[in-house]
Amino acid sequence: MKESKRAVILQEDVKKHIDILETLYRYKEQASENELKILGKTQSSALIFAGILEQYYTCLETVFLRISQYFENDLTPDKWHTELLRKMNLKIEGIRSEVISDKSFKLLLELLRFRHFKRYYFQLEYDWDRLDFLLKKIDQVHPLVLDDLERFRKFLKSI
Repeated sequence: MKESKRAVILQEDVKKHIDILETLYRYKEQASENELKILGKTQSSALIFAGILEQYYTCLETVFLRISQYFENDLTPDKWHTELLRKMNLKIEGIRSEVISDKSFKLLLELLRFRHFKRYYFQLEYDWDRLDFLLKKIDQVHPLVLDDLERFRKFLKSI
């Protein structure tokens, strides 16, 4: 397959993931307006928000992995999740622009840590102070990461 054709496919894949991120963020907003007001800060509502946070980061990680496979495909098995995020913050001269900004990187590290915790420690009782902190982080990072991904799509169009 020609490189330009592969780049077009990757552009569309990035766009698809942007749409999913938008949908997940809307779910978070709707849950804040509806379920949280009805249930309050209970363990049931915590499970809703924990699930949204996990899926949001997983969606990002999936598109980051596809970008990495297109350009590098070089992740070590140990701590590859953190390495992948770090690589998305790198501009690789002559190969690709950075995918995410420094600010996005720092905010996404918090979501990565939470996603790892949620996936591997099967916590069913969540600390609402921690969830409130993470919900602030997703509010901060969401517009940044959308801008980052759109900028990266423009880069893909140029290759």
